[in-house]
Amino acid sequence: MATTGKITLWGVEVFVATAEEASISGAARRLGSSAATVSQQLTNLEGAIGATLLNRSERPVTLTPAGEMFLRRANTILNEADQAKAELAMADFSRLTRFRLGMIEDFDADVTPGLLTAMSDDLKNCQFLLETGASHRLFDLLDSRALDVIVAGDMGQASAGMEVHPLLEEPFVVAVPKGAIEDGDVAKQIRRMQLIQYTTRHHMGRVIAAHLARQNLRITHKFELDSYHAIMAMVAAGSGWTIMTPLGCLRAQRFSEDVDLLPLPFAPLSRTISLTARQDILGDMPTTIATRLKPLLSDMIVQPAVKNYPWLQDQLRLL
Repeated sequence: MATTGKITLWGVEVFVATAEEASISGAARRLGSSAATVSQQLTNLEGAIGATLLNRSERPVTLTPAGEMFLRRANTILNEADQAKAELAMADFSRLTRFRLGMIEDFDADVTPGLLTAMSDDLKNCQFLLETGASHRLFDLLDSRALDVIVAGDMGQASAGMEVHPLLEEPFVVAVPKGAIEDGDVAKQIRRMQLIQYTTRHHMGRVIAAHLARQNLRITHKFELDSYHAIMAMVAAGSGWTIMTPLGCLRAQRFSEDVDLLPLPFAPLSRTISLTARQDILGDMPTTIATRLKPLLSDMIVQPAVKNYPWLQDQLRLL
């Protein structure tokens, strides 16, 4: 293949996205572009390099030997470009022009708007791109460089090349229909009811299922759902009980009058929510965001929850 044209940063970013998504259409969705644009950028890059990098006729798209070699260099190129942009932005914070933030759905109604409003006051010329979703999906997007910073539940393992700022620890709790539990053995009473389980397709659901297994609790369940609102609606309607976090319950606040929250009637379980970013890319910005988040978490999450459920004191806490 003849070498023509120049290698562009955009072309490299398109190549990495296509390689990681194994699809031109997937790369286009990730980059907010069109499939035709992605395909043209790949053609331009291969022409500039003088080698075929991707087997684009295959499904899924695969790397050629030259593509595998170039991918290692491409990630280095993009990381260096990110770091250079961040260093320039940190020298004059107002120069930052794009910020891609991932937030767990638990925060999307209150904490996230408060954070973005505060940041927009400092970053007048910055475009903010927000992605909300489950923790495992946000980590995938951060790993693939589609996001700059995420706030998500820890996945139980530290990723190399990442900086982590712990924000909040919260316990898992039991949610039952209002008045369904009397004084006495709570564990025995809930076992008479149907468990409405949070989906094991998500990390949090797998954590809950593994914890029950460690307690030798073989609880049959008829429902496995991925929506806090759907789960809490079924609990409020008397269809069963569930294991949830206080944040999950707060998201479904409209069902609170028909639901009782109780401590787990067996060994405790908790999770940590942290801010995670690629190391040495954004300078002090991750620390600044974490510092801004904590008062918001205190005012909007911790204090209201502890006021309604005093037994959460010292269990639902900032870190």
